[in-house]
Amino acid sequence: MTEPVRIPADVDMHDRVLGPLTARQLGILAAAGAALYLVWLVTRAFLPIPLFAAFAVPVGAASVMLALGKRDGVPLDKLLIAAIRQRIAPRHRVAAPEGVRPAPAWLTANADQGAGRRGPASEAEPVSPTALRLPAEAVTETGVVDLGPDGLTVVAVASTVNFALRTPAEQEALVASFGRYLHSLTAPVQVLVRTERLDLSAQIAELRERAGGLPHPALEAAAVEHADYLVQLGQESDLLRRQVLLVLREPLAAADPPDGLGGPGALAALQGRRNRTPGQADAAARRAAESRLVRRLTEAVELLSPAGITVTPLDAGQATAVLASACNPDSLLPPSAGLAGADEVITTASDPADDDAARWRADARAEDEPAWGEDDWDYEDEREEQF
Repeated sequence: MTEPVRIPADVDMHDRVLGPLTARQLGILAAAGAALYLVWLVTRAFLPIPLFAAFAVPVGAASVMLALGKRDGVPLDKLLIAAIRQRIAPRHRVAAPEGVRPAPAWLTANADQGAGRRGPASEAEPVSPTALRLPAEAVTETGVVDLGPDGLTVVAVASTVNFALRTPAEQEALVASFGRYLHSLTAPVQVLVRTERLDLSAQIAELRERAGGLPHPALEAAAVEHADYLVQLGQESDLLRRQVLLVLREPLAAADPPDGLGGPGALAALQGRRNRTPGQADAAARRAAESRLVRRLTEAVELLSPAGITVTPLDAGQATAVLASACNPDSLLPPSAGLAGADEVITTASDPADDDAARWRADARAEDEPAWGEDDWDYEDEREEQF
């Protein structure tokens, strides 16, 4: 009889090559030890052992901490590399897909003169902006996010299931349903749990607006009291809400099947590449990747529905709002689904109050400045007499 085998939860854990040490940790410790040994060989003729130990012990301890230490699950050496890259990277990034052009000479000359008048003590660090490269290049009308050469992705919101209140049998069924979906994956999938600030201003305004139209004074008082409670709740604590997103990513080039399993031959594939122009190949690859994304999203909806999880894809506006909030997560003004696209022309909607004021000014001007040929005949009285 077969017995179930438990798979460790940390499937990304590195292999250990020497005791509890991985290859990365062993390399860091070996490099630090070799460097300290070379320093000792060079300085042992004139440097006493206690002085060398005073230098070597802190260096060795730092190397051990760098190799074995972690912060939030991330090794310290990777954090150090990320800090160095962030330090040497440009501080100012601008949205310029075509590249950042140098400032004109008259502007730099005026800036240099202004800096000279302020004096050397007030000179600021020169600004050298660079182009901002974002992974997402565009969002199509169907909500598909274009990642450029990295492929396409689609974002869907998933409902949650209260796992703790289920019976053990129901919990096993939920785990089995989710396991079937995981076993069906053939491409990268990300489950993202977002936490953002909850804005109740719209609900509070709606409660106050509809309170006056309720049929009973007690209901009106209850609605106003509940609106006041929501205002007090927002002032006393930080209101947060969670959102679970399912992100499916698909590369442009699908994995070719191995030889003899139905894939095209080498000559046929080479002939197809020669007959296709680069633009046609790119468009065809994107259409094929988008069709694969739709199929994978349909499979996710069907396989997660038995577990009580509803998967709803985001449209273009909702996907744009999610990307905008991800770029600015602590914004007091959460982006809405009505954001304008990159190619749309932004116009302002006319306010009814402004229209009434403009109409009143036009009527006042008409009374002050009578038009040419205006007579004193009352046309309204004439119409009333005719009818």
